[in-house]
Amino acid sequence: MSQSLASITGAVKRFGKVTALDGFDLDVRRGELLALLGPNGAGKSTAISLMLGLQRPDAGEVTLFGEDPQELDARRRIGIMMQEVMLSPVMRSRELIEQITNYYPSPYEAAAVIRRLGIESLAERRYKDLSGGQKRQVQFAMAICGRPELLFLDEPTVGLDVNARAALWQVVRELVHEGASIVLTTHYIEEAEAIADRIGVINKGRIVLVEEKAALMQKLGKKQLIMDLQAPLTALPPSMTGYKLELSGGGSRLTYTYDAHVDDAGISALLRDLGAAGVHFTDLKTEQSSLEDIFVTLVEEAA
Repeated sequence: MSQSLASITGAVKRFGKVTALDGFDLDVRRGELLALLGPNGAGKSTAISLMLGLQRPDAGEVTLFGEDPQELDARRRIGIMMQEVMLSPVMRSRELIEQITNYYPSPYEAAAVIRRLGIESLAERRYKDLSGGQKRQVQFAMAICGRPELLFLDEPTVGLDVNARAALWQVVRELVHEGASIVLTTHYIEEAEAIADRIGVINKGRIVLVEEKAALMQKLGKKQLIMDLQAPLTALPPSMTGYKLELSGGGSRLTYTYDAHVDDAGISALLRDLGAAGVHFTDLKTEQSSLEDIFVTLVEEAA
């Protein structure tokens, strides 16, 4: 089993009458990118705040590199990019990045980080003069400049254009390849699907599930076999009522929905039974459910 870098065990966190986390459990493993998904208010940002030591749980235990998250030695091993951040408006981008490098024992050079992210044009501009997306790029540079072992990215691509998003994800992939571990929250589920090793789904302050992405897609994913028929049907043949079949397109299209783990033998049996029932097709294709489809189903089931 991979070493746990950060963990939350049985955490409860309340804000007045609102329970943000309720018996929350999570661990972050070395060398992984863990994506946390959940609707607004699910508890994602609160969970990260606990691991960062920015907030304390009302109950339960939180550790960072086996220590209290507020211990300086632990904090010097992490990088942080949060949604809400207050930075000096008059400092230049380069100065902000250089300031952060001073907090770490073996940081990257600020100039090297600026080149790596392709933000040379922002380096000498004052923070207050940047657009929202440009500020996020500078914040990302500040998050990675300390050469962190564990990087927390809370909605990092909000406000970024397509090119800036692609550049950020390229660097994230490189950091994981170089040995960094990353905790990511994002509303762009397709990004998590493309880049994450494990997926955690949070709803109403609880972990719904944490699973390796490939295993999650295999276990909970659905596939569809879509067939364009030679002749339209007004109803399914009686012999086919045991299958999950749906007619559409005025009876000219037949769709079979099945679990992702169903093997080819099951599909062959369906096609054989359709042929025996006199149902023939001119074209067929398969489609697989996305991580977003699975996420929506999990949240609805946990509601």
